[in-house]
Amino acid sequence: MKKRIIQFLTTYFLFVLLFVLQKPVFMVYYHDLYADVSFGDYFSVMWHGLPLDLSLAGYLTAIPGLILIASAWTDSSILRRIRQVYFGLIAFVMACIFIVDLGLYGFWGFRLDATPIFYFFSSPKDAIASVSFWFVLLGILAMLIYAAVLYSIFYIVLIRERKPLKIPYRRQNVSFALLLLTAALFIPIRGGFTVSTMNLSKVYYSQDQRMNHAAINPAFSFMYSATHQNNFEKQYRFMDPQKADELFAEMVDKPAVTADSIPQLLNTQRPNIIFIILESFSTHLMETFGGHPNVAVNMDKFAKEGILFSNFYASSFRTDRGLASIISGYPGQPSTSIMKYPEKTDKLPSIPRSLRNAGYGLEYYYGGDADFTNMRSYLVSSGIERIVCDKDFPLSERTGKWGAQDHVLFQRLMKDIKEEKQQEPFLKLVQTSSSHEPFEVPFHRLDDKILNAFAYADSCVGDFVEQYKETQLWKNTLFVLVPDHQGAYPYPIENPLDGQTIPLILLGGAIKEPRVIDTYASQIDIAATLLAQLGLPHNDFTFSKNILNPSSPHFGYFTRPNFFGMVTPENQLVYNLDANTVQLDEGTEKGANLEKGKAFLQKLYDDLAKR
Repeated sequence: MKKRIIQFLTTYFLFVLLFVLQKPVFMVYYHDLYADVSFGDYFSVMWHGLPLDLSLAGYLTAIPGLILIASAWTDSSILRRIRQVYFGLIAFVMACIFIVDLGLYGFWGFRLDATPIFYFFSSPKDAIASVSFWFVLLGILAMLIYAAVLYSIFYIVLIRERKPLKIPYRRQNVSFALLLLTAALFIPIRGGFTVSTMNLSKVYYSQDQRMNHAAINPAFSFMYSATHQNNFEKQYRFMDPQKADELFAEMVDKPAVTADSIPQLLNTQRPNIIFIILESFSTHLMETFGGHPNVAVNMDKFAKEGILFSNFYASSFRTDRGLASIISGYPGQPSTSIMKYPEKTDKLPSIPRSLRNAGYGLEYYYGGDADFTNMRSYLVSSGIERIVCDKDFPLSERTGKWGAQDHVLFQRLMKDIKEEKQQEPFLKLVQTSSSHEPFEVPFHRLDDKILNAFAYADSCVGDFVEQYKETQLWKNTLFVLVPDHQGAYPYPIENPLDGQTIPLILLGGAIKEPRVIDTYASQIDIAATLLAQLGLPHNDFTFSKNILNPSSPHFGYFTRPNFFGMVTPENQLVYNLDANTVQLDEGTEKGANLEKGKAFLQKLYDDLAKR
C-alpha cells in the first residue's frame, strides 16, 4: 500500500512542480516585459498561481490513480503500456500548450484559450501566416524537445519500475485507500469547498496585469475556454434578468425626437459605398490623434478632408469579431466568436443585406483566404453576391504571407471598376491584410518594420482614393475607412483603453463637408448610423446606435477575452472578467458604467444563446 500511495502523491506533486516551474520560464522568455520585476516577484507569481496548478494536476492524476487501483488486482503488462501511453500523451499535450502559449502571448497579450483551434482548422495556412517559417519550425522543434524532456522525467520518476509493484495481500484495503485519494482530487480540482468553482480569477492578486497573466496556467486557461464555448445563457450572469433588461433598455437606439434633429452628412441618399477595412490600424499611427507622425500620412489627410469620428473604439481584438461588429453591428464576445457558428451568423442582420433590399450591388474584395474563420459563410449569409479573394489572383501576385499584397488588391479593384459596367448604387467592401504580422511588404520608406508595413497599407489606400477621384463615380461615392481592430502598434499597451482606440473616417464626393464628430461610439454603431443616413430601417440591429441621434445613448463598448470596457465622457471603465474586479475606472463619474457594462454583456450572451 505504501508504495502505491507514494507513487500517487509523487504523480500529483510532480505535475504541480512542472506547472510551477513553467511560470519563471514564461517571465524569462518575455524578459523585456518583466525587466523591472524583482526576484521576489517571481516567487509571488509562482505562489499565487498555485490554485490553477493544483487543480489541473488533480485532473491529470485521476487516471494514474485509477491505474494504481487496477494494479492492486492484476500485474498485467497492459497496465504498464497504458501508463506509458498516458504519460507520453500528457507530455506531448503539455509541451504543445506551453510552447504555443509562449509564442502567441507576444501577439495577443493574453494567455492561451481555445481561439487558435478555431483559426487553425478554418484555414491552417492563414493561422500560421503571422509568423515566419523559421519561427514555426523552431516552435515545433521546441515542442518536441520539451515533450521529450517531460516524458524522460515521467519515465524516470513514475514509469520505470526498479521493483515491480506486487499484488497486495489486502487488495480491498489498498483499493479503498487509493479510491479515497483519487476522490480527494475533487478538492483541488474544484478549488476547495466554497460556492465558486475553480476559475482564472483565483490567481489574480496584483494591480499589475503582467503578474496576473504570468500566474495563469496556460493549460488550465485553454481547458477552461474550450469548455465554455456553449451554454451561452449561463455565462456572464451578473444580475437578475429583469434588472439586466431594464438597464439594457436604456442603452439601445432611441427614436429621434424630430426628423431634423439628426444632422445629414451626405448630399445624396443613395451614394455608392466603399468600405475599406484596414487591418490592425489604430489612432496611435496617426498624427491627427497625437500618434506617430509620418506613418499613416494619407489617413491623416483624409481626416481633414472628410468626417472624422474622434472618440471611436474597436469592438474586439481579432478580424472575425471586428467584421461582425462592422457589418452586422454585433459586439465581439470575450469567450467565443459568433463566426464559429454559421447557424447563428445566418440570423444576424447586416449592412449588405439591408442595402441589397434597397437595390445595391454587393461585392467583397480581400487578398487572403475568404474561408479563414468561416468568413465566406458569414459574407454569403450577409448578402454578398460576389467575393474576390486569393484564389482569384494569379500565383505570381500572391507574394504575401496572407495572399495578394494590398497594392495588388487595390489594383484589381480599380481594374474591375474601370473595365466592368458598375451596377449603381453599389456597395464594395475591401479588406486589407498587409499591415499584419509578419509585416513583410514591398515598401521601404521607414526603418521600423512594423511602422513601415502600416505606412505601406496607408499608401495603397491613398493611391486608390486618388485614382478613384479621377473617375466620374467619385462625386456620388461614400468611403467608409475603419480598422477591423487595433493591432501590433504600439506594444505593449498598459492602458486597455489605448488598446482599443481606432479611427473612423467618412470620405468622398457624397459627403457635404468635412467635420469632426467627438461622440463616443464603437464599430457596432456604424450600421445604425449609416442606414439612418440613407433613410433605411435599422431596427433589427439590436446593439447598434445612431451616433448622430441626440436622443440615443452614446458610449463605446468593447471586449477582449479577459475584460470588457465601456466608455463615455463621464466614465471610462474596464472590468476584468477573469478577476471579477474593476481594472480601470476614470472620469468625473467613476463607476457609472459598471452595472451598465455588465448588463450589456449579459444581454449580449442572452442574444447569442437565442440566435
